[in-house]
Amino acid sequence: MKKLTLFLGILVVLGLLAACSQPTPQVIEKEKVVEKTVVVEKTVEVPKEIVVTPTPPPPGEKTLVICQGQEPETLYIYGGSMLAASHIQNAVYDGPIDNRSFDYQPVILEKLPSLKDGDAVINPVKVKAGDMVVNAAGDPVELAEGERIRPAGCRSDDCAIEYQGGEVEMDQMVVTFKMLEGLKWSDGEPLTARDSVYSFELYMDPDTPTPSRYTGERTASYEAVDDRTTVWTGLPGYLDSTYFTNFWSPLPEHQLGSMTAAEIVESEEASRTPMGWGPFIITEWVSGDHVTAVKNPNYFRADEGLPKVDKVVFRFVGEEPNPVIAQLVAGDCDIVDQTVHLDSQTELLIELEKQGQLVPTFVTGTVWEHVDFGINPVETYDRPDFFEDVRVRQAIAMCLDRQAVVDTVMFGKSKVIHSYIPEEHPLYNPDVKKWPYDPEAAKKLLEEVGWVDTDGDGIREAKGVEGIPDGTKLAFKWQSTTAELRVTYMQIFKEQLAECGIDLTIENLPAGQYFADGPEGPLFGRHFDLGSFAWLTGVEPPCDLYLSTQIPSEENGWSGQNDPGFIDPEYDAACNAALQALPGTPEYEENHKLAQKIFSEKLPVVPLFLRTKLAATRPEVEGFIMDPTANSEMWNIENFDLKR
Repeated sequence: MKKLTLFLGILVVLGLLAACSQPTPQVIEKEKVVEKTVVVEKTVEVPKEIVVTPTPPPPGEKTLVICQGQEPETLYIYGGSMLAASHIQNAVYDGPIDNRSFDYQPVILEKLPSLKDGDAVINPVKVKAGDMVVNAAGDPVELAEGERIRPAGCRSDDCAIEYQGGEVEMDQMVVTFKMLEGLKWSDGEPLTARDSVYSFELYMDPDTPTPSRYTGERTASYEAVDDRTTVWTGLPGYLDSTYFTNFWSPLPEHQLGSMTAAEIVESEEASRTPMGWGPFIITEWVSGDHVTAVKNPNYFRADEGLPKVDKVVFRFVGEEPNPVIAQLVAGDCDIVDQTVHLDSQTELLIELEKQGQLVPTFVTGTVWEHVDFGINPVETYDRPDFFEDVRVRQAIAMCLDRQAVVDTVMFGKSKVIHSYIPEEHPLYNPDVKKWPYDPEAAKKLLEEVGWVDTDGDGIREAKGVEGIPDGTKLAFKWQSTTAELRVTYMQIFKEQLAECGIDLTIENLPAGQYFADGPEGPLFGRHFDLGSFAWLTGVEPPCDLYLSTQIPSEENGWSGQNDPGFIDPEYDAACNAALQALPGTPEYEENHKLAQKIFSEKLPVVPLFLRTKLAATRPEVEGFIMDPTANSEMWNIENFDLKR
């Protein structure tokens, strides 16, 4: 029956090849990583029927067609963070710094600065009342008596002092960036360090819709000292762990400089046909249809034979996967990007790959799914204290067959995760505690705590459990969103927890309700039992997610991210020490690894599995590489090619 269903699915796709128009516009729920770094659903509209077709290429010209599920709202680098925009921006710009394989790589810089090489330094400087500094809490402030600061040489809160007036010394970081020689804008004008400083000035302008000015607000100065060199100087007290990325992506001052920041946001030059230094130049944008970009003759890697194709057409085809798969098989698309949400058709893609029709690319990315325990809920949430005892959390972890979910729901294309960073991360601690699927060991642990089934109904009751009345059922609720993936795995885990004697109720809520800020939202308002969702990790291990200072509460405006309410002084000490150390130092690596080990033992959450990134290409496409930490799969678009 399964083979028949799959065969019919293939027939449906092939039948769609004869369709002459896009589906009727409709509303589709999609998942997207947003600023708060949780994965939420967003409502988007499929573009209307395509009525404009790009001009056919002349004979011998290589034209690559990339089909995207979404059309960007703008291509201005400070205008938003849509993945659809990032794809096209990778054709216009190259770098300036890439983020691949959990590390950073210079693209238009000679190298990344480092304290070891001396192009990044920490200098003691004298400060006095009224000077702008970064205090011990990490906030930019005007220095005044009573402010807690870290004096020169201090790297933790333990040595912070209260400012009493007069002059004191604090540490100030100075970082020098050197650009490659001979860089040009696509119009042939020199690209200089001043263009990077101009970009910084726009970034800091209040009329520029920048999501965050965190680094800029902690910057004392950013200057061009010659045509190829910029120098970033932080405020005293600000020792940035990613100081080597504080180079602002250049913008063409010779083109945009006569406009105000507000005018630039709305300008055609910045939002629809931005000028760059990358492999391609945008020549047209037909709304609802496509963007066309042609080879840039002034690309700084042109002498390497790059880019390998003459033209790229980014088509906007909607997020419904079946019609787009049909277009890929028919040759109307060469690449289908991850915004089409091909994951719902994983089995079909695998079958079409076997037939040689297409090549799906699965990559475990930086988004990890997890289930959180409501360890310390708000006082108004009245329920037994099920999860304060770590042994209960450990037992629940052993009741969940996470590998079975990966093998079935994820078709074996993902992997179980044991920390808040994957095993491929250079700072991953291989000694983290792993909790295998072992229901018998889980049952023994629950009985050790006092959760036993005395009446034989299959559900455990409390008998001598500290703080819980005898006879209380081991019954609670697991909440999440209505995303199909979560609905599916929650049903599987419900059955597995039942085998351990746990009575689980499932509740799937609309994303807006589930992820709402406290006190209303169940997750970040801390009135839940179990709750699952996804966090986005990256190069820097996010141990700060579970600091006790990050517990959302009325006192901090419900702004924290530690929704379990996890409190562990040993964990706090290790994580804070890691965050206060600089990359490349022993303290940085040792404390990040220690924090992971404590996390894996104390289990404020159970890491479930890595989410996958999925795109597909025609077999003729070469050079397509999806990377775990590169946001866009177009990061090396200059190397994409088509076999003749």
